[in-house]
Amino acid sequence: MNLIDTPIEYLKGVGPTRATLLQRELGIFTFGDLLLCFPNRYVDRSHISTIATIDTTCSMVVLRGQIHNVQTIGNGRSMHLSAQLTDGTGTLELVWFKGLKWVKDSIKPSTEYTVMGKPTLFNGHVNIAHPELEPINYNTLQPDNFIAVYPSTEKLKAANITSKSIAKLVRQLFVQLGNDIPETIPPAVVTLYHLPTRAEALTLIHNPRVATDITNATARMKFEELFFMQLDYLYGKKQRELRTGGRIFAKVGEKFNTFYHQHLPFELTGAQKRVVKEIRNDMKSGHQMNRLLQGDVGSGKTLVALLCMLLAIDNGCQTCLMAPTEILAKQHHSTICRMLGDMGLNIALLTGSTRTTDKKKIKTALREGEIDILIGTHALLEDNVQFADLGLVVIDEQHRFGVEQRSKLWVKNSLPPHVLVMTATPIPRTLAMTVYGDLDCSVIDELPPGRRPIKTIHSTEAGRLRVISFLRSEIAKGRQVYVVYPLIDESETLDLNNLDEGYDSITRDFPMPQYQTAILHGRMSAEAKEYEMERFKSGIANIMVSTTVIEVGVDVPNATVMVIENAERFGLSQLHQLRGRVGRGGEQSYCILMTKEKLSSTGRERINTMVNSTDGFRIAEADLKLRGPGDLQGKQQSGLLQLKLADIVNDEPMVRAARDIVQQLLDRDPQLQSPELALMKRHVEQHKTHVDWGKIS
Repeated sequence: MNLIDTPIEYLKGVGPTRATLLQRELGIFTFGDLLLCFPNRYVDRSHISTIATIDTTCSMVVLRGQIHNVQTIGNGRSMHLSAQLTDGTGTLELVWFKGLKWVKDSIKPSTEYTVMGKPTLFNGHVNIAHPELEPINYNTLQPDNFIAVYPSTEKLKAANITSKSIAKLVRQLFVQLGNDIPETIPPAVVTLYHLPTRAEALTLIHNPRVATDITNATARMKFEELFFMQLDYLYGKKQRELRTGGRIFAKVGEKFNTFYHQHLPFELTGAQKRVVKEIRNDMKSGHQMNRLLQGDVGSGKTLVALLCMLLAIDNGCQTCLMAPTEILAKQHHSTICRMLGDMGLNIALLTGSTRTTDKKKIKTALREGEIDILIGTHALLEDNVQFADLGLVVIDEQHRFGVEQRSKLWVKNSLPPHVLVMTATPIPRTLAMTVYGDLDCSVIDELPPGRRPIKTIHSTEAGRLRVISFLRSEIAKGRQVYVVYPLIDESETLDLNNLDEGYDSITRDFPMPQYQTAILHGRMSAEAKEYEMERFKSGIANIMVSTTVIEVGVDVPNATVMVIENAERFGLSQLHQLRGRVGRGGEQSYCILMTKEKLSSTGRERINTMVNSTDGFRIAEADLKLRGPGDLQGKQQSGLLQLKLADIVNDEPMVRAARDIVQQLLDRDPQLQSPELALMKRHVEQHKTHVDWGKIS
């Protein structure tokens, strides 16, 4: 065992009680964990302020002067210690409420001190509560100018474990470790890219002498985080390519050619042709395909998926397509049946509301190989849904499915099926290199010809009458309208418009019989949802009042206006998804973002981004910057980016560099057998876990 793996209680100055607190509050279990407890910030003691020019808005100031009039004031709970600091430009009060006797005894008269703390204004006078004091000895070499400020919590502070205490423990840690801080990155990489060694970087990040020490040490530790993140992803991908066989779909057969030449609804875009070729190469390679298909709303992902399904069928296999909602599954079924027409393929739909007798028939036909394409929801995951020979799995809006759910489709065949996961939520390049780092990615970055850009307009309540007038004019042209609300019911805690009140308001402004209004939300039964959706799709209803249940997949080409209430409450990606429900026909379409009058700076930036761009990838990049990667990943994958220092948005060049370096090393030595890559091999062995289904699909 390396010394850095020693339990933290064995560090001098810790012991069992403090160790328990450090474990619970900061996750510090070993010497190595304390090494990676990096400072939040640094105080530069070389920048000395004066009392006369002190700024109370500063989070920390450094002063130098003498301390006088140290006295205890009050009694009982109001007792505190007060002292005066003078520096030749003025006088400042220093105040302590804890450890009064210890502080009073430690202050030496006629001694100059460096004083650090946060200045506050109290009763018209500036003071500093609980300052850090350090006597100045001009006869000895002064300590480094940069003071590391470490994270702490209320429970740690209550136990007198402050930033200063942690700094003291870190100094003791370096004493006990000596030179025993092992390297983690292959020495050749450290040398080639002129990186500090791990020991040098950790020493400097905790004890910087000059500002460049902080910069260089932080860059090295960021690179280390990103290097091993990419190694975890890319090593797994490389092993899967080497070990996992896949069905070889060698031929392009009758079904594919018939559809391509006789049933294709429109000429494929260049991007669609490129993606089909990438997938085709995967499926004939002899390795199991594991590909992510990204495409903006309306880019034609479903058509690409269908072509790939026909390739699988031509090679004697069954295929399935799983969607997150019944509405979307039924829409896929309807679309694919319409596209394939009379080609003689057996296409079935299996959802939670499929009748029991129909379920039995579908499952029997599926086992006997009579069904070519099975489309459905979570119902496809049931154990008794068994295929004769499943060759290709397509998962639509894959982020809506949990890891375990997706894995159940993977094991429905003795030889793993090829996997194509699709998303209409554009994934920024930086996130694609990290969260989806071990997937092959294809991007459809063109829209089919004839699609007109959607005009996005921002309106507040002051403009509501103009919006209503505009909706009437669109409906008079025979068009249809969506109105989306963030909530179903009124909320006592949130000042937001809600669907129930919105529906009443819409039906007053658009009364029957001249207008028909449908309603859709997540609490409705499947039958009620289908009824309301059919009213809107058929054109009977002019307006659909809905929650975000219509965010994904609802396709009504005649709908030309999307009104989003309280738009500032939605994330950029969700706003973009909602906007994508219109503009699916040939007519000019509009998205109207309704907000309150006053917006936060983030809310205003979000609205401006939507108004100024229809590019899903630009919007996704902006969303990543506004919200951070943790929010974008969602709860199911929130552990994937546990980075202490690196930031995948601001450190994109380093993400790319780390990825390229790891890829080059794995291309040369996929099994990491060479002695110079022993550190990488040790890492993957130590972090070897069960198969992570999240990386597979």
